Parts: sequence; structure tokens; C-alpha cells
Amino acid sequence: ESCLDQPADSGSIHEIMKYTRSPLPATHYDADTTEPVSCGLQTLGELLSWKRSEANLFNVAAVPLAPREPPLASCPRRTLVSHDMMGGYLDDRFIQGTDAEAPYAFYHWQYIDIFNYFTHNLVTIPPAVWTNAAHKHGVSVLGTFITEWTDGAVTCEAFLKEEESYHTVADKLVQICQCYGFDGWLINIENALSEVAVKNTPLFLRYLADQMHERVSGSLVLWYDSVIQNGQLLWQNELNQSNRIFFDACDGVFTNYNWTEQSLEWMRDYSGVQGRQADIYIGVDVFARGKVVGGMFETNKALEVIRKHNFSAAIFAPGWVYEAHDDKSEFRRNQDKFWALLSDYLYVHRPASHLPFISSFCQGFGKAFYWRGQSVEKKGWLNLTAQEIQPLYHHTELEGQGWLRNRGCPEDAWNGGCSLLLDGLIPATVFVSPRIFSLNVPLPSKTLVTFIYKKSAGITVSMTLKTTYGSLCTYTMTNVSPVILDEGHPLVHQFSQLCGNLNPAGWTVRCSLLELEGCTLREVCLSIQRDGEPQDAPFSCRVGEVTLMDASSLQVPPELVQGLCIYDVVWLFGAGAAPEATSNHPCLNATLRWDYPTERVRHFRVYWRRLRGPDPRIPPGELVLVGRAYSNLYRVTELVVPEPPGLLELVVEPVINKGFLVPESHWGRRSLSYTKDFTQ
Repeated sequence: ESCLDQPADSGSIHEIMKYTRSPLPATHYDADTTEPVSCGLQTLGELLSWKRSEANLFNVAAVPLAPREPPLASCPRRTLVSHDMMGGYLDDRFIQGTDAEAPYAFYHWQYIDIFNYFTHNLVTIPPAVWTNAAHKHGVSVLGTFITEWTDGAVTCEAFLKEEESYHTVADKLVQICQCYGFDGWLINIENALSEVAVKNTPLFLRYLADQMHERVSGSLVLWYDSVIQNGQLLWQNELNQSNRIFFDACDGVFTNYNWTEQSLEWMRDYSGVQGRQADIYIGVDVFARGKVVGGMFETNKALEVIRKHNFSAAIFAPGWVYEAHDDKSEFRRNQDKFWALLSDYLYVHRPASHLPFISSFCQGFGKAFYWRGQSVEKKGWLNLTAQEIQPLYHHTELEGQGWLRNRGCPEDAWNGGCSLLLDGLIPATVFVSPRIFSLNVPLPSKTLVTFIYKKSAGITVSMTLKTTYGSLCTYTMTNVSPVILDEGHPLVHQFSQLCGNLNPAGWTVRCSLLELEGCTLREVCLSIQRDGEPQDAPFSCRVGEVTLMDASSLQVPPELVQGLCIYDVVWLFGAGAAPEATSNHPCLNATLRWDYPTERVRHFRVYWRRLRGPDPRIPPGELVLVGRAYSNLYRVTELVVPEPPGLLELVVEPVINKGFLVPESHWGRRSLSYTKDFTQ
């Protein structure tokens, strides 16, 4: 049943309960729970038969590619990360998130330009959770088309035999990219090609790239250095006359990993490179397999050589920091160490969206889920779509014995899974002003700044903003400090009214006002100073959330959740994951869809409540949280409900990114009645 089958003016639908095997496609839904999952395509037949009408709607990216400064096309030296993790589609395949005690995640987005999700499926469609997280940070996302070994050679001979066949494959790849909302492809042919096939390969690449550019703004098609122009599988570890024909047909080449500095020196002067040096991504295998420069915690040695010769870099399998270390509890420490070592050779790009700018530093996973400083779910979880704009993570040595670091910390948070913890030792003669965000955000004449934090005793913490005036080409930055507002200020009163009771529970909530004309925010910094006598002073400061919004826009959005419908209902018996599930209780599984401007929300809360049970004397139940949705689509799974006949209500609450409470009259509601199937 689809939403179109449900009358818009009807508040309720009716279900006759049938306990049958789920009719939903196993490639898109977990067979046991009907939970939506991501997957790739295994065969050429699957690719050629792919239809948009049969696509997995849950895997469509909910977040468009954010603008950034500088734009990718004008970056002279780029950084690509190719995520090759234990075969792919692990915990990250669960589109709505999953319980996970020690998962892998990536959060150093401002250092990279392109993210490639890599598996050994023929067609790797990036899980929507990765595309959403990358897009928030202005990072383009590539899927992978790969052929390998004997089966790969058969596939290539089939689709590269003539123009019609390679056009059909390219058209399908374009449609898949358009449908799922990512930004291009890495093409990896790792098998020998016949004379006909290799002759058609550059034509396939050019056609694919042209169609992608026409239909997906800012898209990329990259070629992996593998096959050469005579059809041999012979990795070159550089761009040269043997593989240039493929490079000339698309947007760039990702070289193999066994290069030497001499080959980079030669390539820098090679005629085929001129004018396109940024399009050559020198491959770096973090696992350091083969004769490579650097790798592991010495990957910085490879980056140093690559940047010395002004090439882009392709960092392959940085999940080594997780895979190769048995103690997964040290993952954040290892990941931060790895990227800190590379940071001198990486270039920060700046998210360039308009206000409001909001981040609670959530990395998309945690030991518990927090809301307004309170732990509301005490279990490990992973959902990369929940990741918010990430800060710059760093460890800085100061004069004398002084030092400063900042890191994500899951032990306490304001919203989501972690906060930003700054700690260190302030030398006696200085104060510290760490940069938290690099941005490119135009500011209105009046900006309300909220800053939520906890600090250790003996220090004073404030926020400093760095701005530029006039043209964005003017990079002379001015330090400005918002004026702290007291609790009686009208803006603070209005903000508090809209947010409801924040109940800080040990957190300090500070509101400030910045009044400037015609300026652009470039950096958000903290200023940390010791109180009292000058002496070396250890400190810690936990930042829960930073928000900047137009002071003239303090109002709850007027939109209502509209068109809430229920479809793809599957009944299971005694399969609920909840503790109260027993063999005597039915479990509801159903898809909800609704309309609401997602750019206004942090997420949606989905609730259910019993309206009527078998005994009419039982009063309606209270709203119970089912889960959080990060798009206008949510799959309810294994919801234990009263035995039939029954009537329940499903409710959707928008959680506005500004933190303002949305009145219940604006929430979406739909009721569902159900009875037994007496024919079974």
C-alpha cells in the first residue's frame, strides 16, 4: 500500500493482521526485523535491471551537498579519502542507526574534499548515513564501480563490446547517483581487457563523465590506475603515456600506491599533467602494503612528499586506526593522533552555509544519547546522519610545559553522543585562544550567539569570533567579542520562552549579541584565561553547543507536519526486541512518511501510544518514544502492541535545529486500528 491509497482527510487506517513472511525486498530490508539497510549491486544483470521505481527510498541522502569555501573546483591540492573497511556495509548499513558499543566513524571532514565508499561489489552505492555526514561538511561523495579477476573480465567484455552496451551501463550509473543523491564514481577496472574493450573504455568514461556533469551538479568521475592502453592490467603508480588516455577522458586519476619521489618529480613536468595537477590523486595505502612511502602512523611521510610536488592525495583505508588495533576503546585517540600527524599537509575548507549555524559536536555515535544535558538512552549507538558540523581537532604545544588539546568526549554531552572537551596546561604568561570552527558564513546586522559549556574552577571562558568585512577576497580578520546579555534582556527572555525549560543540570547557558554590518564569520574561537596569580594552571572546559542565529528570526516555524501516512505494514508475532515482548504479543512494523522542510530540523521524534485496547475501560496510554528520524521517512520496527482488536496512534514531532519547541498542534498524527484475520 502506498500513501496515495490513503485519503488525505482520513485520520485513521485499518489493518487486518496477517502473520506472513515479509514481502519487502531482502536487499533493502533486514529479513528478520524489516529494518531498512544499504547494499550494493553484485552483478551486471542487477545493474542493467535497476529501476528508480524499485530503489531503496531510505538510502536516498537526506542532506544536499553544502556549499564550501573554497569550492572544490578551485582547490589546487585536494584530499580524497577512500573508505575500505572490512568489506563494507557493516554497522553503517543500518540507515536508521543501530546499537553499537565501539563502532568506527569518521569526523575530520574539514580536512578532506572527497569521500569514496569502497567495497568489492560491482556497484557500491554509498550508505546514506555517509553521504549525509559528508554533505553537511561540503564534502563530495563517490560510489565505486569495480570489476576484478575472471568474473570482472567477463563483465567488461559484455558491457564494453559496443557503444549501446557501455552507454546503457553509464546511464544506469548516472540514474543511481541521481536517485540516491551522491556525487560521482570511482571507476576501477582491475582485470585485463580485450582489444575491443580497452578501445571502448575511454569512450565509456567520457560518456559517463559528460552525462554526470549534465545531470548532477559538481559531480566527478575518477579513474583508478590499473589497466593501460593496450589492455594489460599493469599498475603504473603514476600518470604517463600508458594510462593517460583514461585520465584525459574523465575528471582525474587515483594512482596506485607503489610510487617513488622520482616518479612524482618526473610527473610534475610531464606534458599530460599540465593544467590538471589537482586532478592527479596520489594513492597512499594506510596499511602500508608493498613498497610504499610511509603508511600507518607514518602516513604523514607520504603526504609530505606528495604536497612537496603539488599533487592531490588519495588516502586509502584510514580505517586502519580502527581495524589494526584490538582495543576499540582507544579508537578516538588513535584517529585523532593519525589526523593530527597529517594536519600540516591538509588544507581546511570552510562550510559556507547561511545562519543558523548550530553544532553540539555530536560525532554520530556514543555511549548514550543526550538531550539538553540529560542522558535519555543509556546504550551504545551509531548513526552517522546524527553527526553535526565537526570542529577542528588539534593538540598544540605551548611555551614552557604548556599544552592544549580538544577532542570529542562521550562521557557527557548536551545533545547527541559527545561534547567537545578542551584540556591542557595554561602557561603562567599567556592565555589560550583555540580555534574551534573555520567557516564562511555571512552575518546579519544582529546575531544572537548561544554558548553552552562546563568548566573547571580557576578559569574564565569566553567566545571570540573572527570576521572579515566587504569582499570575501579580503582575508584580513578582525577579532570581535559578542556582548554578553543578562537574563533580563528581551532577547534572552524571548529565546528562553521559545526553548522552554532548558534545565541546564550543571551546564552554563550564555547568550550574547553581536552587532555588525556587512561582515562574514570566518572563525569561532574560545578564549581561556586563568583567574588569580600568574602560574601554570591545568584546566578543562567541556563545550556542549554553539549556536549563531539571526536575532530577528526568533520564532517557531509555522509549518505543520503534513501528509503523515502509514504503509508497508508487516506483522510479526513474538519477535519484538523490547523486554516486554513475549510470544503473546504482536509486533508492528510499518513505514511512516510525511512532509516537512527538513532543513529546519535537527531530527524528528517518532512516538506511539495506545488509544484503545481489547478492554474499552483501559484509558489511552502516554506517548512513548519509538525513535528519531533524520528525514521525512521512518521505519517502525518490532513495536510491541496490545493484542487485537486495538487502536493506536503514531505521532511525529519536529525537533527544530534552533532548539525551539514546536507546539503539539503542529505535530503529525495518524491512527491505526487492527483486528485479527479470522481466515487464518
